[in-house]
Amino acid sequence: MTMKISRFNPDQLHETPGYHHVTVVTPGRMAFLAGQCPLDRTGALVGPDDLDAQIDQVAANALTALTAIGAQPKHVVRSVIYVVSQNREELAHAWRRLNDSVIGPAFTTASTLLGVAQLGFSGQLVEVDLTAALPD
Repeated sequence: MTMKISRFNPDQLHETPGYHHVTVVTPGRMAFLAGQCPLDRTGALVGPDDLDAQIDQVAANALTALTAIGAQPKHVVRSVIYVVSQNREELAHAWRRLNDSVIGPAFTTASTLLGVAQLGFSGQLVEVDLTAALPD
């Protein structure tokens, strides 16, 4: 049986800026990626105090992880984006930059964007948590 990913927005819910309220996967295998951080291959933080540089590194790392399991951004069925900020404009900027990144199609699915006080690494400004439905 072939896996099917369906995304939709119930008429009774508000319009979204590109993501879908509901994503359904039948049947299939799922992959849960660890939160992707703005670290290079050596573990060094990329772009201290530079949100755009960190977003670009997170997107590159997420694409590497997806590719390693035979998936693409279009196979992502859930995303959570964490940004160290209380500023809505900064959160919106992070959302737009991720949508324009190499993993942009990942954010057309069920998605959550959070402003947080702190992340795990000193100087870290962004992290992305992805769940993917693996293709057959």
